[in-house]
Amino acid sequence: MPPCIPFSFRSTAEHDTATPQPRSLRLAASTASSASSSDAPAAVVFDDAASIVTLPSLPSLQSSVPISGYLNTTPPPAFHFCLASLKSLRPTSSAAALAVSAAASLLYSASDSEITVFDLVTVRQVETFDAVPSAGSVKFVALSSAGKLFTAHQDGRIRVWRRSARSGRHRLNATLPTAVDRLLRFPLPGNYVAIRRHKKLMWIEHADAVSAVAARGDLLYSVSWDKTLKVWRAAGDLRCLESVPAHEDAVNAVAVAGDGTVYTGSADGKIRVWARSPPEEGRGRRRRHTQHGLVATLKRHRSAVNALALSGDGAVLYSGACDRSILVWEREESADHMAVAGALRGHQKAILCLACVGDVLFSGSSDRTVRIWRKEGEGKGYSCLGVMEGHSTGVRSLVAVPVPAPAELQPEPEEEYRVGSGSLDGEVRVWRVRIPTTQRSDSK
Repeated sequence: MPPCIPFSFRSTAEHDTATPQPRSLRLAASTASSASSSDAPAAVVFDDAASIVTLPSLPSLQSSVPISGYLNTTPPPAFHFCLASLKSLRPTSSAAALAVSAAASLLYSASDSEITVFDLVTVRQVETFDAVPSAGSVKFVALSSAGKLFTAHQDGRIRVWRRSARSGRHRLNATLPTAVDRLLRFPLPGNYVAIRRHKKLMWIEHADAVSAVAARGDLLYSVSWDKTLKVWRAAGDLRCLESVPAHEDAVNAVAVAGDGTVYTGSADGKIRVWARSPPEEGRGRRRRHTQHGLVATLKRHRSAVNALALSGDGAVLYSGACDRSILVWEREESADHMAVAGALRGHQKAILCLACVGDVLFSGSSDRTVRIWRKEGEGKGYSCLGVMEGHSTGVRSLVAVPVPAPAELQPEPEEEYRVGSGSLDGEVRVWRVRIPTTQRSDSK
């Protein structure tokens, strides 16, 4: 049995009374010309100067009633409570990346080159394993519907992990691109692309750190600071199917709708929409795989786009950027795929992460807070139901899942969520959030 890494469990009261020290926040990013082994920040900077612009031309969608105005309401808009504050006792210089398995009730936290698994119900550590220390820090964590764990790394590789049904332990299954995929493409000169002067790589390789991954069905999507979007098989031979030059700057976020539409957000301030086309006819190995083509470019942010989130039906897209605003995009037939409906304002610094569950949206910012938003009803705006505080540095990663609760144990009908937030100093906080359903019905 591998040794367990000690974690400190600090009481909420003790942590919240401490006065956080201000510090400048920078998130490492780079272009294709940067060396993939470098950890130095390059392209995307989360500083106060980049957060001054708040898009005054866009209407605010949130309710005009401030959060303080809800204090005398019955019931209040939302209850939130920090169940645990988790931070490794080992020194870390990497932000915490989170993923959650609702089916197995597991929370995955990656910081530097270590991955820790927690039970989402008891908030107890289940397992800790090394995520290939030579690969650099883990930038992103994602799970597929089949239960595979994908980790994106600083070295431009993606690791695939499987959890043993017998022991519950995770084992490394593959590294993307796989050795077989590289070997099959190695002899052909047409499989190489120039990434900078006097340096070429195979097109199936990311030339810089992988910033985000997303699994949908039998496909895996990855984006990188090398400005590209790559598509992989998520099962079987795990081959790279496609590489798309997606943006003019580092790509920071990717989100995939149920119909296969792909959204990418970049440091160039743009969101691009990609749609799958059917494979071309052919025989044997000459039959081409499904390709992705550009459908639209959404250009309303004035600074780097850091986070994307989709509603469950894919009809609403949320984007967060360094301009301190969350833009709400809605599908319109008259518009070019998506049209901006307005902005959600309230954070004092850059938006770093988003998580959407149903019609509830959670947003994390470099102002060290997490805000809870909810759409009030058809044709209405949004309400900010609460602000969760306690992190000492910016909130870089968010996950949220609904938690079913027996109705007979609740004095008032409500919806409960378990929320995980990871900050730039590696701390992970697990929150219990409850929203009375009477508030929801009153707003419709």
